[in-house]
Amino acid sequence: KMTQQMRDLQLAQARKPPGPSSPNAAKRLYRNLSGKFRVNYTSFDEGSLVGRGEKEKLRKSYLFQSNAALFEAVELQDLDRVQEMLKHYSPEELDLNTPNSEGLLPLDIAIMTNNAPIARALLQAGAKESPHFVSLESRSLHLSTLVREAEQRVNELMAQVVNEAPHADCSEKEKQLKAWEWRFRLYKRMKAGFEHARVPDAPSSVHLSVASSTSLQVTFWEPLSVNSAVVTKYKVEWSCSPTFSPLLGEAVIDKLKDLHFTIQGLVSGTAYHVRVSAYNMKGWGPPQASTPPFAIPSNWREYDGRAPRRRGQAEALDHLLGQVKTVHQHCICHEPCKNQPQSRKHSVSKSLKHLFHPGSKFLKTLKRGLYLTAIFYKDDNILVTHEDQIPVVEIDDTYSCLLMQDFLWLTKVSCMWDEILWLRQCVTVSQSSCSCILQTRFKMLLAISQMQGLLGIQDLGQVFFEPIKDKQGNILIVTLKEVKTNQTFESVRWVPICKLQSGRKSVSSPEEPTALDTLLISLQDKLAYHQRSSHALSPGLYLGYLKLCSAVDQIRVLVPEQLPNILCHVKIRSNPNISREEWEWLQKMASVEEPVPTEPETDRSQNPLFQELQVAIKELMTLVNIPLQEAKDFRLYSQEVLDFGDQVSFLLLLPPSDDVCTAPGQNNPYTPRSGFLTLPLQIFELGEER
Repeated sequence: KMTQQMRDLQLAQARKPPGPSSPNAAKRLYRNLSGKFRVNYTSFDEGSLVGRGEKEKLRKSYLFQSNAALFEAVELQDLDRVQEMLKHYSPEELDLNTPNSEGLLPLDIAIMTNNAPIARALLQAGAKESPHFVSLESRSLHLSTLVREAEQRVNELMAQVVNEAPHADCSEKEKQLKAWEWRFRLYKRMKAGFEHARVPDAPSSVHLSVASSTSLQVTFWEPLSVNSAVVTKYKVEWSCSPTFSPLLGEAVIDKLKDLHFTIQGLVSGTAYHVRVSAYNMKGWGPPQASTPPFAIPSNWREYDGRAPRRRGQAEALDHLLGQVKTVHQHCICHEPCKNQPQSRKHSVSKSLKHLFHPGSKFLKTLKRGLYLTAIFYKDDNILVTHEDQIPVVEIDDTYSCLLMQDFLWLTKVSCMWDEILWLRQCVTVSQSSCSCILQTRFKMLLAISQMQGLLGIQDLGQVFFEPIKDKQGNILIVTLKEVKTNQTFESVRWVPICKLQSGRKSVSSPEEPTALDTLLISLQDKLAYHQRSSHALSPGLYLGYLKLCSAVDQIRVLVPEQLPNILCHVKIRSNPNISREEWEWLQKMASVEEPVPTEPETDRSQNPLFQELQVAIKELMTLVNIPLQEAKDFRLYSQEVLDFGDQVSFLLLLPPSDDVCTAPGQNNPYTPRSGFLTLPLQIFELGEER
């Protein structure tokens, strides 16, 4: 049926007399396209097509009709329809930058009728101006020709309608006359729009910042004037001279979704002046100089020549691990491993067939002891055994008190799931010392191997930051992993979490739930924590708040629930780089022990970083529920900027020395509002590394 509709549409197009369609016909055309035919042409029933030739013909007809519909929507200034078509079709499907028979593009019509909203929508979709307009004279001549030919056609049709007797052909002539009259008015409006337009004003603002030791970031805003034609591109120029002579370089920006540009390949320590100018169909407008008027590419490390903290650390650790393996590779404990190929990889689908074999050692209930459970989830479903149980294995049935050191050791082991067999063999050799700690950790490795073997999956995911304990003496260590594939497995059940929770028949009382009951009750919270732990910050410079609290066996750090792998923070700016000049100012402020900036000062109002810090500190104080007047006792960490890759960096705000870490039993007068939690410091460090 759909194919027949497309054929009928093609026949109707073939019978259509030459000349432009009427506005009503245009409306019917693109409404029909956006309704009935809002499907990709490859989704038609290919069995009903006779050969590739007909399929290609249908494809071309589809693209042609989409392109025509877009032109008609722009001509009728229907913003909603233009946005809808740009949303549902790609630029290629719309033939967005292919001129029509009049040598015009949709963007040309929008800017010459001064329809700024449609022009901006087209520009963001990647629309260009017609390449036929190489100069102002050529554009003016082309518009005059279109107006003259349309006027001539209107006069011819009007004479035919007046002189001919009324009949069927005359009615068709009247329709053509109305269509040409409408197009004649459109062309005159476009010509008038072009003639009355003027070059654009300078960009309203141009901000210059240091992006690195070899680059500068330029951010600019549209001209304020609303009387000139729509701006279609910008030009960024840079020079070492304030007169811009000689000019060192320039870049034309025609993708206007984000008005910023990074100048790369500059010389560190050299001052560069930057200016930006705007362009419309009348030409380039005057340039706007940047604020500040120049900038010097640099980085805070140049202040004292400091090397990156983590440079070479990963390589050094890999080398150290390799040395350890080399020392142990000839141990007798590795004999059982030699028969197993090193590259052995269990496919999830194959191994999970045996996940719930009757001989498996997954547990249904907990006795007094230490256990390991693995949570695999996908969307709102969770992986369970054939008995609707979460996979649980036993670590030690005589272990009723988990030491924090053992738990933190296990969280570090989770960074090398693929090395469990090797670790287990090495710990076996060391067991001759009969150390209780080594025996416990060996049992942990044994339980991990058992879980990996039964699941057929090496990576068990991330260890939840605290084990679950109950009054019956059970301790449950939880690992979490999200399965993002849509693969189906044999003998495996994906059960909705809500169904698993409602179907759980607890043997414990509500007052004393078992560790498994507690796990099911809090499962959504744990999954939310796991998902949030993998979120990354957007590029930028942040102000972080370091607050610790100590217990008998650990130190914990305050973090936001929404992003538990990062300190409490607010964003200072989008540029993550701290320049050498900015770092010198921070060092000077720290050397005289000035309080952190919370109130404006006249002599520093020209320092952008000072102003940005004022705003960020006020926002951060409000976030962690500390009165702003207390900020005078806080200080900025001035030893280094914390770099997390190339795109994210942190400045740290520290409480007074006595309040950085709250001791056990010490009251904290300012407790953060809801939305925060405290993590063991080692867990936080692991999450940060991930």
